[in-house]
This record gives sequence, structure tokens and C-alpha cells, in this order.
Amino acid sequence: MRKPPDIPKLIAGIRASDRASLAQAITLVESRAPKHRAPARELMQAILPYTGGALRVGLTGTPGAGKSTFIEALGMMLCGRGKKVAVLAVDPSSSRTGGSILGDKTRMEDLARHENAFIRPSPSGNSLGGVAARTREALLLCEAAGYDVILVETVGVGQSETAVRTMTDFFLLLQIAGAGDELQGIKKGVIELADAIVVNKADGDNKMRAKLAKVEYTKVLHFLHPFTPGWKPKALTCSALNSEGIERVWELIEGFRDQLCESGVFEARRSEQNVDWFDSLLQSIVMERYRAAHGEQIQRMASAVRGGQMPVSVALDELLGE
Repeated sequence: MRKPPDIPKLIAGIRASDRASLAQAITLVESRAPKHRAPARELMQAILPYTGGALRVGLTGTPGAGKSTFIEALGMMLCGRGKKVAVLAVDPSSSRTGGSILGDKTRMEDLARHENAFIRPSPSGNSLGGVAARTREALLLCEAAGYDVILVETVGVGQSETAVRTMTDFFLLLQIAGAGDELQGIKKGVIELADAIVVNKADGDNKMRAKLAKVEYTKVLHFLHPFTPGWKPKALTCSALNSEGIERVWELIEGFRDQLCESGVFEARRSEQNVDWFDSLLQSIVMERYRAAHGEQIQRMASAVRGGQMPVSVALDELLGE
């Protein structure tokens, strides 16, 4: 983004559901360049009145669970019903360049071509929780562009998935059967965050194993305290490859939304998420500015810790002046 962004033009493009404008806007808010901070703030403030109307669905799962295939099957079904679907797919970052391998966009070819869909792969970078640092801003921009459903796919490589839980309405854990002990592949903490567990690849010779896995997960969910007040998490099976069971999953998500809207939990959660976002961003900004102001001192302390000359706790106390 070499030229100064034309914010009014960008906003008009977003409101007109122009995908190029939306992509440019997300690039702007993801930028770490100091010159882009002010226009990014202006943009986010301007689009705020047009946000909040989408159903936000977080999706995670172990590698090989078929997340991209599932998202494409669900997305194509929703697009076929006239809904607009945005996918924020967080790709693993290169540890050397920080770039994204952009695998998800190439795996969702049919959905990527659909006029009612928008797919945005972003590098996860050093952000915890398997989501990109600016996923929340990207989510709001997609809402301002008129997307009805926003799917946030996380890396799903064993990181804490708390971050995606704090920015979405419904949290779905995708699993597969036939890979050994069904409960060994995931952590208890991730199951506790889930509003539903969907056992994918329930087709062919694996169909019976998927049903048995569903029974196991149902038992586990019965003994765990649900993350969402007033909602009892469910376990389902599907075959994303054959688009079987996808409608049942969507019906469950819609039922979840309707039930929580009626009880008032839905709106209360959105408000809590805004506060979580504020706290998260505050920590990030404070850390960034502290590093900028005390970079040399931080490097000296890090060198001392690396060389075994100073305990970590002592280095931090000296750095913070305590």
C-alpha cells in the first residue's frame, strides 16, 4: 500500500460490497507501518455503525480434520441460500519471513470463486491463540461489507484457542474418527470452549467409527461445564466431502443464535468481547511502545539471560525498575 489510502472511497467500496476494497481495507488495518495507524483508526471508526449484524462462527480442529473442506461445504450451502459468507482463514506463518502460505484459499477453490463469498487468508505471525493479530478488525470490516456469516478458521496446531472464542458467537470443534484414541488428539480445555463437536469424514468405511466417536464426545460433553450459559453443547457427525450432515450443523448453529438472543446472553457476550478486545489491544500497544522506548535495555537484559549471567526474574525487575 504505497499511496495514502483514500478513506472515504474505501468506505464507499466496503459498503458496496466491493471485495477489492474490503481486501485493501484489511491490508490497511493489518499494516504495522506507523503511517497507516491514523487512517486505519479513521476507517474503523467510520464503519462501526455498520457492524454487528453477522453471525460469527469460530472453527478449529486438529490437522487433517478437514477444516477447509468443511468450511467450503458449509459456505457453498449458505451461498446457495442467498447468504453472503466471509472466511477469515489464518494460515501458519513462515518463521523466517512472517508470510502466510495461503493454503486455505487454494483448497477452497469453488467457494473462492462464488460471488457471495470472500476468503481472506492471513498469517498468524506471533499472535497467540491461532488467530491473526487483527482478525477482530477484519471481522468488523466484513460485517460492514454486508456479510451475513463470518467463519474464522484457526491454525489448529495445539495452541490455545481462547482468542477465537473471545471474538465469535459460536465455537465449533471439528474432529475425525479412526485416528486412535479419540480423546487423545485434543485437550480438555479446547473441548470446554466448544459449543459443538462435529466428527467429520463420516463416510465410507469410516462412517461407523464416526458414529462411535460421536457417542464418546457426547459422554464427555455431558460431564463438562458448558462455556455458554444456558446452552448444552452437542456432538454431530458429517461428511464435508459428500456435503452430508452440513445442514444439520447449520440448523444447530441457528438454534444456538435464536436461543441466546431470546435469553439475552448473545448481546451480553458481544459486550464482554468488546472489553476483552480492549484489554488485548491495550496489552499489545503498551508492549509495542515499551519495546520502542527501551529497545537497547531489553536487548542487554535478553543477552544477560541468554548467557546465564542473570536470572529471568532479576532481569525483569531491573528492566521495570523494581
